[in-house]
Amino acid sequence: MRASKPEPVGRAWIDGVNPVTRILLALLLSIPLFASIDVTSGLVAIGLQLLCIPLTGLRFGTVLRRLALLLVIAPVAGVSMLLYAAPGGQVFFSFGFAHISEASIQLAIAVSIRVVALGLPTILLFARTDPTELADALAQVAHLPSRFVLGVLAGTRMLGLFLDDWRTMSLARRARGVGDRGVLRRFFTMSFVLLVFAVRRGTKLALAMEARGFGSDIPRTWSRPSRLSARDAVALVGGAAIMALSIAAAVLFGTFRFVWS
Repeated sequence: MRASKPEPVGRAWIDGVNPVTRILLALLLSIPLFASIDVTSGLVAIGLQLLCIPLTGLRFGTVLRRLALLLVIAPVAGVSMLLYAAPGGQVFFSFGFAHISEASIQLAIAVSIRVVALGLPTILLFARTDPTELADALAQVAHLPSRFVLGVLAGTRMLGLFLDDWRTMSLARRARGVGDRGVLRRFFTMSFVLLVFAVRRGTKLALAMEARGFGSDIPRTWSRPSRLSARDAVALVGGAAIMALSIAAAVLFGTFRFVWS
C-alpha cells in the first residue's frame, strides 16, 4: 500500500488571513446561497471555490477526500425534496404524500448541490487553521471573553487524544479477538467508553486550568499578537465576488428562484 503524500508545510496565501476573517468569509460564502435554491448558482459557487484551492495550500485530492462525507450526505438531503416537495410539471410517481415530479427532481438536485456548496468553504478555509491562532484572533480581534476562548482552545487540543483513544481501543479489542464482529454493537460500546474518558479528562483539565488561574477575571495578556491586514480585506472582497458571480449567473440563466417567493 502506498503511503499518502504529506501536505506541504510552507505557508499558503490563506495562512496570512486572520482566523476571524475566515469565519466571516465562511459566512459570506454560505448565507447568500440560502436566498435561492437553484442548480446554477450552486455549481458556479463550487467551481469558483475549487479554483481557489492553490491559495489554501491543500492538494486537490485532499479536498476531494474531505468532501467524501458531504458527497454521501448531499443525496440524502435531496431525497426528502424529491419525495415531498410540491409537485410541478409531469408527475412520474405518486403514493400517499410522496410525489416525484419534474419540479421535485430539479429541487432535489439543487438541494444536493447546495449542501456541497455550503460545506466546501469550511474545508478550504479551516483545514490548516492552527487552534492557537484561532484563539488569539477570537480574543484580540473579536474580543470574546478569555475564559470562553481558552476553554474552546483546550477542548480543541483534546480532539486528537480522542482519536488516539479510539484507535487504541480498536487495537485492544482486536487483540482480544472481539474487534471483527458486531459492527454496530462495537461502535456504540466504544462510543460510550470514549464518552466516559472524555468526561474524566475534561473534569481533570478544568480543575487544572482553574488551579493555574485560567478562570480569573484579571485582564489577560497574549504572547502572540493577532491583527487584521490588507490581505483580510482582499479575502472578503474575493468572497463577495464569488457570491455575486454565482447569483448573477443564476439570474442570467433564468434559474434564480427566491426562497420566499
